[in-house]
Amino acid sequence: MSALYAPGARVVIRDCEWIVRRADPSDDGGYVLTVDGLSELVNGKSARFLTRLEEQADAIRVLDPAQTRFEQDLSPGFEKSRLFIETQLRQITPADGKIHLGHKAAMDPVPYQLDPALQALRQNRQRILIADAVGLGKTLEAGILMTELIRRGRGKRILVLTLKSMMTQFQKEMWNRFTIPLTRLDSAGLQRVRNHIPGNHNPFYYYDKSIISIDTLKQDNEYRRHLEQAYWDIIVIDEAHNVAERGSSSQRAKLAQLLAGRSDTLIMLSATPHDGKARSFASLMNMLDPTAITDPDDYARDDFSDKGLVIRRFKKDIRDQVKQEFKERVVNDIYLHASLEEEAAYQYLLDVPFTYRGEHSQTRNGQLVRIGLQKAIFSSPAAAQVSVQQRIKKLESKPDISSDEKVEVQSLHSLLLALGKITPAHFNKYQQLLTLLGSKAFGWKKTDTEDRLVIFSERIETLSWLHGQLQQDIGLKDDAIRILHGGMSDIEQQEIVEAFGKPESKLRVLLCSDVASEGINLHYLSHRLVHFDLPWSLMVFQQRNGRVDRYGQEQTPIITYLINQSDNPQVRGDQRILEILKDKDEQAYKNIGDPATFMKVHDAEAEEALTMDAMAAGTDAETFDAQYQADDSNEGDDLLALFLNPDAAAPITSEQAEQHTVERYSLFDNDFDFAHQALEALNREQQVVSYSVNRERQTITLTPPDDLEYRFRFLPPEISPDDGSLVLTADKQRFEDEIRRSRQDENAWPKLHYLWPQHPAIDWLQDRLLAQVARHSAPVLALPDSRQVANAMQGADSVFLVSGLIPNRKAHPVIWQWFAVRCRAGAVLDVQPAHDWLPALQLNQRLPNHAEPVSLAPLEALRQPVIAAASAQMAQLQQAYSAARQPELEQQLAALQALKGRQLQQLDLQLQGSAQAEHFKLARREERSARIEQIFADYQAWVRDTLSIEPVPFIQIIAAFTRASA
Repeated sequence: MSALYAPGARVVIRDCEWIVRRADPSDDGGYVLTVDGLSELVNGKSARFLTRLEEQADAIRVLDPAQTRFEQDLSPGFEKSRLFIETQLRQITPADGKIHLGHKAAMDPVPYQLDPALQALRQNRQRILIADAVGLGKTLEAGILMTELIRRGRGKRILVLTLKSMMTQFQKEMWNRFTIPLTRLDSAGLQRVRNHIPGNHNPFYYYDKSIISIDTLKQDNEYRRHLEQAYWDIIVIDEAHNVAERGSSSQRAKLAQLLAGRSDTLIMLSATPHDGKARSFASLMNMLDPTAITDPDDYARDDFSDKGLVIRRFKKDIRDQVKQEFKERVVNDIYLHASLEEEAAYQYLLDVPFTYRGEHSQTRNGQLVRIGLQKAIFSSPAAAQVSVQQRIKKLESKPDISSDEKVEVQSLHSLLLALGKITPAHFNKYQQLLTLLGSKAFGWKKTDTEDRLVIFSERIETLSWLHGQLQQDIGLKDDAIRILHGGMSDIEQQEIVEAFGKPESKLRVLLCSDVASEGINLHYLSHRLVHFDLPWSLMVFQQRNGRVDRYGQEQTPIITYLINQSDNPQVRGDQRILEILKDKDEQAYKNIGDPATFMKVHDAEAEEALTMDAMAAGTDAETFDAQYQADDSNEGDDLLALFLNPDAAAPITSEQAEQHTVERYSLFDNDFDFAHQALEALNREQQVVSYSVNRERQTITLTPPDDLEYRFRFLPPEISPDDGSLVLTADKQRFEDEIRRSRQDENAWPKLHYLWPQHPAIDWLQDRLLAQVARHSAPVLALPDSRQVANAMQGADSVFLVSGLIPNRKAHPVIWQWFAVRCRAGAVLDVQPAHDWLPALQLNQRLPNHAEPVSLAPLEALRQPVIAAASAQMAQLQQAYSAARQPELEQQLAALQALKGRQLQQLDLQLQGSAQAEHFKLARREERSARIEQIFADYQAWVRDTLSIEPVPFIQIIAAFTRASA
């Protein structure tokens, strides 16, 4: 790549001036330039140009720094120059592994939340699985990393995939906390995009940053074609365990594998990253890095020892950091006895002669049918009636129903009659729920809008029954109680979750199936959760409780279990097994962290199957308890442990965290002062924007002019100011209060915007300030005689502030340095780092500007030697960087070559053991080896392009300083 097209370069294309934001290789051998307009005709506009086409038409030129024109700054206090220099400082993208902006988001970050970003930034390619336990704030951790990448110019295009019930929640969290504007492409959003673009256009290029349900994508082959032709800077996959391979590749897994190759950065989030099998976990690792694991059945630690692909912590690891953020839960176990009617139904169930393949069966298969119906009875009579009726229908629909099956059907009808006799008055678990809700000790009031109730059950029939019965018995209206389950549309699920978090909504009780136990936040107005039935999986316990017991919960979580006890020994034994699971979940919460280490299958359905098998086999509770003890003896955990960074779980102090953050040098005290003075400057000669300032409340209210309003057209419609006024605040606490208040609004989006560098209005301001300086010009500051000026100039006649930038072959800035080039008597005196010289000048304090004209000719004569001096400094930095990186480049390429050899060797071993015909094995080898070669060729090219930098720097004269008397 010609370094002339580096980010930050000012170019003239088609007689308009633009600033290069990024340069990406194009298929024609040139580059695709993404640029923002600076000159009047294109100010506020963004565009993309193909350099080859523009070069052929002689319509593009990079401005030569030696031809920089000087303009003396006559503004009061050098206001124009201060704002221009500050804006240029803000363009510098960091290239180190520290946190520069994410820790200033609209949140109070805890040290552990910075760790995923720090771990990812240490890698050349940011690809990471954040596998922290439920409730630790994985979304916030992802937002910090995304913010750092945006700050580095590597986050313009973002795609987030999540569950349909979580789209709005994730979207709002990214905007409220990090000002990352994700457009929600649910069914309504996709239709809106389709209505705005021609049918043959790719909808994923309409919005740069979007969020979509993976299930929406997998259902439409047209989307798949669009995905194959789109590329993003960052892709985030939430609840990533849903895209892991589980025995065979699902549609979700295939879609994720496709997307894994469509971005530089891939961030996966999951509290349960594998199902206990190495192959499942390996599928996720190979999405993050296709060279990571040679073979999940035969892997070597050296293959991925330094890749930094995974980070995983539990509450026990970070409890010392978050005592105020995490409230210790209170668990209430309410034991109750089954009614006579329930006992009768249990006995009728045990008396059913269940059949398997037409014959009465006392074996495991027959008993599993019983356990399936028992599972339904443990939930509610309503759920059991549906399950029994389905069993009867299945048997009666058989054309050759056997005599044993007819006997089973008769017994099932008797069971149905017994279930029908369990009225609400005789359903003791329900009666206990009513007692609980009405008790002073529990303290719940249906009239308190900020104390809402979550009730979980695994069966939708139970939830439907509770919906009608609770309305009748405790006087809840239709809009006060809702059901949330996975069969609902994406829009309906999002609407219910959003309403549950808004104080002005009339919703008081949310009845949830276990689809709602994954990922969604229910803790804003709720800290009480009732398990109406006990889960049959440890992972479901964890997911359910994590909806209210999570980071950000301000009240003490109260978890209540309704535990039915039968006098029937066989039924009671099975109930005890579920109680053992409950106890193990509490043990994991307090001491272990991961409840999946007990049953070691790491999958809710597989855990349920183990529980059912134990009951079908007649296993007693003590044996079940002893059989499933906590340890890490499963291949999934073994493989996961090899990827973990052992230092990541170690508690760190706030002081240690500060060592990993950087406070950027600024000419202004804060973002509020910068924005305020920038708006004043824009209106100095003529009114460009209407605004007002409240310094006490750190608030700026402005009416977006046309060019700012134009930018909002390409952002989510929810964030656009609906009354024509944009209100920004730099007061983090006030903005936090506004987020809480916004949940009382109909639209539930804050009316305030967070004023910080990532807001679109700040981007607009900075572009406006750059455009105020004439094309290819630099301001000249004629400094007054003062002690601070004399100390900074140190005998020099003039000082030039110069920027030097060298990108890698991917056009990412790698070396970006500013220099203070001091000159005297028409020659360069020395070159100092600007970050030392600028603070000495104290330009952050307004210096008086006497506006006395100075001669520009001596400064113009120094342009070429100044550029030569800065270029020499950049050449030294380039040589030092290349010398340091060359061994790393060679080591990485050699490691990739060795790993490729192992994969090809493993392929040969697999084929040697195959019984297929030789021509089939030959075809398989050619296909698979070609894929391996392609994967490694792509990765090696990526490594070379990332670690290799361009030989020629981009130099820009930012400003010139001289004495007023010179």
